[in-house]
Amino acid sequence: MNRNLLIKLGAIGLLIILLMIPILMIDGMVEERQSLRDEVLRDIARSSSHSQTITGPLLVVPYRKTERNWKTHVNTGERYLEESERSGRLYFLPEYFALGGTVSTELRARGIYQARLFHSNSRLSGHFEVPANFGIREDVGDYRFGEPFVSVGISDIRGIKNNLVLEQGGRKLAFQPGSATHLLGAGVHAPLPLAVADIHQGRRLDFAFDLLLQGTGELNIVPVGRETLVDLEADWPHPSFIGAYLPSEREITGKGFTARWQTSFFATNLEEVLNGCSAGEQCRSLQSRYFGVSFVDPVDQYLKSDRALKYALLFIVLTFAGFFLFEVLRRLAVHPVQYGLVGLSLAMFYLLLLSLAEHMAFAQAYLLAASACVLLIGFYVSHVLHSWLRGAGFTLALAALYGMLYALLNAEDYALLMGSLLVFGLLSVVMVLTRKLDWYGLSKPAAV
Repeated sequence: MNRNLLIKLGAIGLLIILLMIPILMIDGMVEERQSLRDEVLRDIARSSSHSQTITGPLLVVPYRKTERNWKTHVNTGERYLEESERSGRLYFLPEYFALGGTVSTELRARGIYQARLFHSNSRLSGHFEVPANFGIREDVGDYRFGEPFVSVGISDIRGIKNNLVLEQGGRKLAFQPGSATHLLGAGVHAPLPLAVADIHQGRRLDFAFDLLLQGTGELNIVPVGRETLVDLEADWPHPSFIGAYLPSEREITGKGFTARWQTSFFATNLEEVLNGCSAGEQCRSLQSRYFGVSFVDPVDQYLKSDRALKYALLFIVLTFAGFFLFEVLRRLAVHPVQYGLVGLSLAMFYLLLLSLAEHMAFAQAYLLAASACVLLIGFYVSHVLHSWLRGAGFTLALAALYGMLYALLNAEDYALLMGSLLVFGLLSVVMVLTRKLDWYGLSKPAAV
């Protein structure tokens, strides 16, 4: 291979390396704008309410137990009986728990950024099976039970939009602020007076209440019932089902979705988890056994812009390879400065894409940015290659590359396969076009 060709290839390689500088700068700008967007979303959530997790209801029974221990006096050696009291709480999960609700969404904007809030209108119902003496079988006389209460954990109580009233056995009991138990963290509770006969004999306690709840991002539910049934209907057509359990049934249309979750103690093991929780701190393991839905917009312009930037090096290499093929096949002289200007135009595509995508749909932003760059490069290349026909061919090839890139961005599951086939196909084209090229004969003077 002649010396001039090696110098040209070295110059092209150096240009590719230098062009990665603006590409990396644009990539840093994408991260910066994304961080700014995320901070605005967090600020909107702080001003309204964050993601919501509903845990409960639980039936909580405070108690005090008298404990008697025989001890020996140090000086006299006499044995004596020492009595002390220990306080604690008993926790009961519902035998059956059901939640049915509808969810609507709205957009809150701050500048060019938007956050999606949800408003759920739910009815929670079910029943507890309370055993005789709350399940205490030994030394029942040593226990003094306090007033039981129903506790519901709600992760951000600022999102509660109605006056909560517990319906129990024909009674209406007002909820009070605070879950009154460290296990659930933030929430509400309702005192549940029980007759002495109910305590000694045990009984079934039905419950129901309505909950209007506002949140941002996610709505999660902990399936606390021995049998749990949750039905949700929402106007959001792009749900992302999250958590430890997927819906047993779901239907998604262009107008929204419906979903049903159904679990049992055999699947959740919540009773064992609850028994293993420390009474003095919030039970993270209990609240981690949730399922729910995310209302986050799946079209993230920053994520797609970042994914597009990952193909920037490939785009520059392929474009320069096309230039180089014209140069060696048509005996044309293309100056490294002309390579550099075309490379900068390719880099500008990503900056245009980022800025336009903040103000319109990503597909429209991509079309405008790609069209502007393709037309600019096509016009410039037509003069560099001394032929409008060659320029048109180069423009069509570049437009096809941008079309393939857009397909790669939208084909998450098949992106690697499509990218591999694209690179292999282009390599095959180059090998076919240069199969008869005399590389040693490229030292002849090129046409200007």
